[in-house]
Amino acid sequence: MLEVICNTSPIQYLHQVNLLHLLPELYGVIAIPEGVLTELDAGRRVGISLPDVKLLPWLSVKYIRERNLLPMISGLGIGEKEVLALALEMPESLAVLDDLLARRHAFFIGIRFTGTLGILLKAKEKGLLDALTPVLDLLDNLQFRLDPKTRKTVLNLAKESS
Repeated sequence: MLEVICNTSPIQYLHQVNLLHLLPELYGVIAIPEGVLTELDAGRRVGISLPDVKLLPWLSVKYIRERNLLPMISGLGIGEKEVLALALEMPESLAVLDDLLARRHAFFIGIRFTGTLGILLKAKEKGLLDALTPVLDLLDNLQFRLDPKTRKTVLNLAKESS
């Protein structure tokens, strides 16, 4: 099965809309780097609704071997940097990133990627979700960055009216 490396925001938003189960249903075991674990723990400590990674048997923490790559990736948080570095160490992997700059870095260095919206589309395609519109509405209420054009495109891809 495909190795999937997930950043913090897809875990956060899928958890907050009660769809975190989609990650293991679609991909099996999900890897996160140590930086994402740190971000999730820090967020929970300040009251953000985030899962306790230690309670998710399908999630594994992976440690980066080549930490010297991290300073070369600029403008990103530690989670995004470590997801990209880990994806470089695992060439057949899929990075799950929402941040636009992180996705641009992934594109330029040849890393395959998707994001929260891609996961939702795949879940709909596989029959794990009946509709995306209510999920996008929930994400909008959580201040997930989704411009109207992207929302319309996602709903068109999901064969839902926008």
